[in-house]
Amino acid sequence: MDTSTISLSNLCKLFQGVPAVDNVTLEIKKGEIFGLLGPNGAGKSTLVKMLTTMLRPSGGTASVLGHDIIQEMDAVRSCIGVVFQDATLDGKLTGRENLDFHAQLYNIGRDMRSKRINEVLELVDLRDKEDMLVETYSGGMQRRLAIARGLINHPQVLFLDEPTLGLDAQTRRHIWEYIKELNAREGMTILLTTHYMEEAERLCKRVAIIDHGKIVAMDTPEALKNTVGADTIIMQVRNGGDFLLEALSSFSWVISSEAVDGQLVLQVDDAQSRIPQVIIEACMNRATVTSVSVVEPTLEDVFLRFTGRSMREGESFGDLMSKWQQRRKGS
Repeated sequence: MDTSTISLSNLCKLFQGVPAVDNVTLEIKKGEIFGLLGPNGAGKSTLVKMLTTMLRPSGGTASVLGHDIIQEMDAVRSCIGVVFQDATLDGKLTGRENLDFHAQLYNIGRDMRSKRINEVLELVDLRDKEDMLVETYSGGMQRRLAIARGLINHPQVLFLDEPTLGLDAQTRRHIWEYIKELNAREGMTILLTTHYMEEAERLCKRVAIIDHGKIVAMDTPEALKNTVGADTIIMQVRNGGDFLLEALSSFSWVISSEAVDGQLVLQVDDAQSRIPQVIIEACMNRATVTSVSVVEPTLEDVFLRFTGRSMREGESFGDLMSKWQQRRKGS
């Protein structure tokens, strides 16, 4: 039995001959929170716009809940909810009026419309703000209302394109809780695009890293971090550091060791299980260790491994187009 909710096969999108999405193939399972992680201009939003029928692919195929995104556009639209990166709320309407207008587009009857609006307003904790004009809402409130609007038709699949972009850390965490609750309570499949590492780690069962339109890595966040390799143990040592470093370097589980500005830095596998051994060795060598900390691999490290650059050094699609046009002029 096929459990895939979203299926892509060699999906691509070209703009003036330049690939924004480059032959992407993947399967997203029912009830999964799946993350697309990448810098601005990597192709995340373009991919979402194709899956939500806003853009026509240049090649390949894709389906949502078994509906082809080209041949069955209306069927796809009827079963999905979308929260786009750019704000599309009407600031001159109240929160409830925004939701009511959107519900009418789905031909939801008056009684059901009122019931559903109440439900989604409760879910995003905006029931007491429903009669305020949206132009008076904070940025976080507007994002929560946008999520509520995306849920108005009771979708089976929800697309969230950079749902917390530009929000403060506290508001971002509140929205993460709404997303996790949605997934748990409704069994909803969620495709999330983000360039926030922590967001992907906190929310997503699996993550695909996309760069220049291609998926360069895909797995669970933990498995992706494991591909980077060793953890790092950092110890602040007041005396006896040289003897301790020599002693620790002889252990097979120490991949590398060095002294840096009074600190001992060890590269090891599974640092948490090694700390007791490190402390015992320090005592045996009469070293005075004042602090011990562990640095584990991050998704940023994974991104660096697969792309050779940091998330915030990513080129925008406009940068790529400019380079392509310069090469064309020079040919």
